[in-house]
Amino acid sequence: MKKTNLSMIPAEHRSSPGGAFEIHRKHVSIALGGQKDIGVWIGGHPFDIELASIPPGKKNFPYHQHAAQWEYYIILSGSGRILDHSRNWHILSPGDHVICPPHEAHQIENTGDVDLVYYVISDHHPADVTTYPNTGKRQLKPEYQVVHIQPADYYQDEE
Repeated sequence: MKKTNLSMIPAEHRSSPGGAFEIHRKHVSIALGGQKDIGVWIGGHPFDIELASIPPGKKNFPYHQHAAQWEYYIILSGSGRILDHSRNWHILSPGDHVICPPHEAHQIENTGDVDLVYYVISDHHPADVTTYPNTGKRQLKPEYQVVHIQPADYYQDEE
């Protein structure tokens, strides 16, 4: 068994150069001995847990979807909204639970006057591809490289 307390977990701060995206995160599962994006296949946990906080007027990440990963959100305090795969906004308030399965794009925005605080629980996969529908970029996991994909013939450069 492992035990931790949120007061003992350091916060990670991440913001975009233009200021549209900002998030503070406490990686609970890492504090409990897990490794970021390392699942049970090499000794990690089967899921990742973090406590996240988005300042007023900010979004968590660019609109995105995962090829393999599920994300489950539990809203603790503040107010905001989540953009779904059909590009519809849904109001978020304390007590709300939201699950985003693979292939369903999403994004969270704080529309309130105080931080929007929530837990996110995600499962681990040996590999995942995050797609950014607004730009066509892809992020490849576990390398965490962001790339633009160009169409190609299946056999191009193979023979």
